[in-house]
Amino acid sequence: MKHGKNYRKLVEQVDKTKKYTPKEAIALALKTSLVKFDATLEAHIKLGVDPRQADQNIRATLVLPSGTGKKIKVAIFAPADQTKDLKDADITFDDPAYLDTNPLNFGILLTTPQNMPKLGKYARVLGPKGLMPSPKAGSVTTDLKKSLTEAKAGKIEYRVDKQAIVHAPLGKLSFGADKLEANLNAFLDSLKSQKPASIKGIFIKSAYLTTSMGPSIALDIQ
Repeated sequence: MKHGKNYRKLVEQVDKTKKYTPKEAIALALKTSLVKFDATLEAHIKLGVDPRQADQNIRATLVLPSGTGKKIKVAIFAPADQTKDLKDADITFDDPAYLDTNPLNFGILLTTPQNMPKLGKYARVLGPKGLMPSPKAGSVTTDLKKSLTEAKAGKIEYRVDKQAIVHAPLGKLSFGADKLEANLNAFLDSLKSQKPASIKGIFIKSAYLTTSMGPSIALDIQ
């Protein structure tokens, strides 16, 4: 893939032989963003795990201190008496048949453990879109109000993929360096806390920051 002259100039500012501190990496990411829209800063972390092993299949959630900068549309499937006071919810419904006749134009679907079995027949529709509620993701909950507040505040879910890499959004560049660094540190702390007891060697093998369509920046997190 050939890149334009402006992109190549930006890449030249990144020393590929160096690992940058979080503060240095974020400053460089802000400096080397080429796009005209408000780009997202992303973390890509290579782990020393085997995702095929149940105890090493990392998956967790985190409320970023400064949020994600993305407005999340939240739907709730629960009895009407449980949702009547949840004014921040974008969509509420108490009959799963709602999913048959309405567009799935929401980013998160919350439900309760009691209602979860009723969504079984919709797994093939919700699953591929990443909308199927899950206890691990905090979207199957006994506290709908708390889960709704967290979703709106910038809660993210991250999980290791088949290549043992975790990808996570850390917020918009318009947040500025301080807020992005706070989000990055919170994410790294959360990820480190997920280290399985069975991993005796290096847990985090490599880490990179990148912006939308921007160059990759190696991160020193030791």
